[in-house]
Amino acid sequence: MKRIKLAIIGLGMAVAPHAKSLADLGDRVEVAAAFSPSAARREAFAASTGYPASDSIERILDDPSITAVLLLTPPNTHLDLVRRAAAAGKHILLEKPLETSLARAEAVVAAAEAARVKLGIVLQHRFRPVARALAETMQRNDLGALVSASARLYNWRPQSYYDQPGRGTKTRDGGGVLLTQAIHTLDLLISLVGLPEEVVGYCTTSIMHRMETEDLAMGAMRFAHGALGSIGATTCAYPGFPDGIDIIGSKGTVRLDGARLQLQLHDGTSRVIDDEDKIGGAGADPMAFTHHHHRALIADFLSAIENDAVPRIAGREALKAHYLIEAMLRSSQTGRAVSVTEISQAT
Repeated sequence: MKRIKLAIIGLGMAVAPHAKSLADLGDRVEVAAAFSPSAARREAFAASTGYPASDSIERILDDPSITAVLLLTPPNTHLDLVRRAAAAGKHILLEKPLETSLARAEAVVAAAEAARVKLGIVLQHRFRPVARALAETMQRNDLGALVSASARLYNWRPQSYYDQPGRGTKTRDGGGVLLTQAIHTLDLLISLVGLPEEVVGYCTTSIMHRMETEDLAMGAMRFAHGALGSIGATTCAYPGFPDGIDIIGSKGTVRLDGARLQLQLHDGTSRVIDDEDKIGGAGADPMAFTHHHHRALIADFLSAIENDAVPRIAGREALKAHYLIEAMLRSSQTGRAVSVTEISQAT
């Protein structure tokens, strides 16, 4: 099969696992160009990977041989770049979050859909082996009726992390721990049990950091048919702990702790699954994790192009986490419960 020609736009911190993944998938994809506005970054990336550098986004988008672009730029640039790439007929793999606000995130999805190009979102936690095993458990209905579903993310980020220009600001990042870190765990939870109907949230900037947006968020959720759940997310938890999901059903309970999945059913069935890959990323080094889950996500995106299918985490699917985060933030601002259902149906 002919290799797909892809260009990378954005060569910051996020590019490392993608570069390793693309190298592993070299029999299916050819990196035709790599762009950064920084000449130093372009030169360093080209020297370390052997991929050709480009000093022009326009030349990338105007090249008819390039089928897809991997956008790894700051969140506040996504809408403009997606519109330009979509207009050029390029399929797009976009680093999370979709954009800095819900309205802009919806506009990103609308732009790709209007141009009929594929839009995949980098939410790689769904591709963890333990996450896939948990998804299969839910699909088989092993747990029975949903009683409770909760997500937790207790990361650590030192002040130096937020001292980087734009980090944790509304203008560039759009938000704090919810939109930047917890979005992965929330997306995974939603993929397993769906969106809650209502949420009550509390979001704050704690005494641990000097930053514009929230580093601590706590919430309670109400699902359909009376199930309840909670959200706990922070970058204040030194030295950082694996993220987790707890699901209680009428037939048993399952707990996901980073790379370990534990299932216990009322009938005596017990199962423990360990992911041998390093999950990481919870501590001071946000990039201390394996690239294998990124590789699986990119492989899925390539398959979507090859087979004219929908990527597993397409733009509209990724919007669901944005709906939940928006509800958390609105609830914190108003002091009232907010309907996630109303937000999701307002588009």
